[in-house]
Amino acid sequence: MRIVPWLLGALVCILCGGAPASAHATVVALDQARAALTVNGESQLADVKLPYGWDFHHTGAGGLGQFALSFDAPTSEREPWALYFYRLGNAYVVRLNGVVLEQNGTLGGADSRDDYAKIPRFVRIPASVLLPHNQLDVTIRSDGGRKSGMPVVWVGPTEELEPLYWREFVVRVAGGGVLTVFSLMVGAFAFVLWISQTDPRPERRGVRDNLYLFAATAEFSWAFIIGDTLIERPPLPWSSWSVVINMMLGIWLSSLLMFCHTIAGWQQHPASRAVRNTLVALIVIGPVVAYSAITASVPLLLTWWQAGFAVVFIPSAVLFIAQAMRQATPMHKVVALAFLVNVPVGMHDFYVTRIADSFGSQVYMRYSATLFGLVLGAIAIARFRSANLHVRDLLDTLALRIEDKDQELSQTYQRMERVAREQERVLERSRILRDMHDGVGSHISSAIRQLQSGNSSHDEILLTLQDSLDQLKLSIDALNLPPGDVTALLANLRYRLEPRFRSMGLALEWALVPLPVLPHLDASAMRQLQFIFFEAFSNVMQHAQATVLRIEATPVPTEPGSVRIRICDNGRGFDPARVHRGGLVSMQERVLAIGAQVGITSQSGATVVELLLV
Repeated sequence: MRIVPWLLGALVCILCGGAPASAHATVVALDQARAALTVNGESQLADVKLPYGWDFHHTGAGGLGQFALSFDAPTSEREPWALYFYRLGNAYVVRLNGVVLEQNGTLGGADSRDDYAKIPRFVRIPASVLLPHNQLDVTIRSDGGRKSGMPVVWVGPTEELEPLYWREFVVRVAGGGVLTVFSLMVGAFAFVLWISQTDPRPERRGVRDNLYLFAATAEFSWAFIIGDTLIERPPLPWSSWSVVINMMLGIWLSSLLMFCHTIAGWQQHPASRAVRNTLVALIVIGPVVAYSAITASVPLLLTWWQAGFAVVFIPSAVLFIAQAMRQATPMHKVVALAFLVNVPVGMHDFYVTRIADSFGSQVYMRYSATLFGLVLGAIAIARFRSANLHVRDLLDTLALRIEDKDQELSQTYQRMERVAREQERVLERSRILRDMHDGVGSHISSAIRQLQSGNSSHDEILLTLQDSLDQLKLSIDALNLPPGDVTALLANLRYRLEPRFRSMGLALEWALVPLPVLPHLDASAMRQLQFIFFEAFSNVMQHAQATVLRIEATPVPTEPGSVRIRICDNGRGFDPARVHRGGLVSMQERVLAIGAQVGITSQSGATVVELLLV
């Protein structure tokens, strides 16, 4: 497991032109110290062996430790010397021969924000301070639960110690920064996919894939955990910052596990719902557990809380690996590989950090968990690509279906258009036949009855036949009447009937002004209007015995788009309330059919038929 750190260290050594310090006899490892330890206000002196893990020896309690060490240095050599600490503090002061070489944090107080025990320390020794016999005093302040303490102290020439320091710095600090950035990038990519990608199916429109959300949450929380290595002064006191760190750990484990359940398709299984509820419960009680473990100096609470995640996590990992062995899909294989690597590493790190003396030990999850980040990123990309291909296939299929439907609709429209034209021709034939039957046919039948009865005069029969002929001509003219043009309709009637008016001695007075076109009067309404006018004219010619027929047509000023038409004669008149001839009844029916209004007033010498077209 140490191959990657050693390779990085060897690379740094080559770049720095040196070799590991352990290969040089001049580098000394100081692992024995005289310590004055102050815990809960009580002090004691003891000879201790380094490294000295504070939490391991003083469970959950903070305090001060003063460590006195001595070493000899050759005075004949002029090369600079230095001190190397694997980790130190969480706050510390380093003195050599009574001179302060380096200090970070404050030694007084408790629950502070100082956390300088996360990265290696390299302290240069000024030539004026180094003596043949040297007294090194290191004072540390350790807060309970921070995994701080006093390491083995390496002392020797700078050029021999510096590669050792840089090796650890690259692995712990630079490597942590790179892994943090990597996790943030994977998390951001997964989060963007979760926001932007929704289910294209109509019944699930707007639903997002939780796989991306779990991946984003896991990577963001893991980036926070690794990035904590780079934070020497957290924004919160240790009792609160510990809660944040442990909550991020719980969220990472939960999101990672739910990601794997989603990959395996277990979301709807009752056991998966039980696991999800358990994880939620652990996260909910996490802040209370973490805070109590620090403030009450009971670190076992936090150990049991983390063990609860392990109890849920390990069986799921085993089942997932077993499923991957049966289902040889690439997704299952890569996630199972990540489990095979990280579950043993996680168990090792849990033992080191929560049970054994972890101060001098290395944890590997921060490096091995990168495999999960790679897997999550690869699966998110594969899922995204698969979804895009699926959407593309759907779009292609939809485009083909739309094209087929367009062709089908076009054919249907053409068929309907042919049917409509055919129906229009049939309706036109039916109209012509009905008009000829009701108009021309009726007048011819009347003429036949007049001849058969022998009671009608020649003039009466001639008038009936002339009406029949006029109506036949008007039926033909109706085929070409422009819709809504009342002026053209009246002009056509004048053209057809004026010769007949003259032959009967009936003077025609024409009082028309330009009339607006009435768009609502279509071809059918125009034919109805033509027969209304013809019926009114025919009544005057047959029954009124008038000498003057006056036609007036004007727009209605108070009602835009309306026209008023008056047909006046100076005949003998009649009583409209008592006359119910077929012609007048037919006129009323046609007026109602086109939505117009008609009024008839009559007296001797003045009969008026007034038609209002609205």
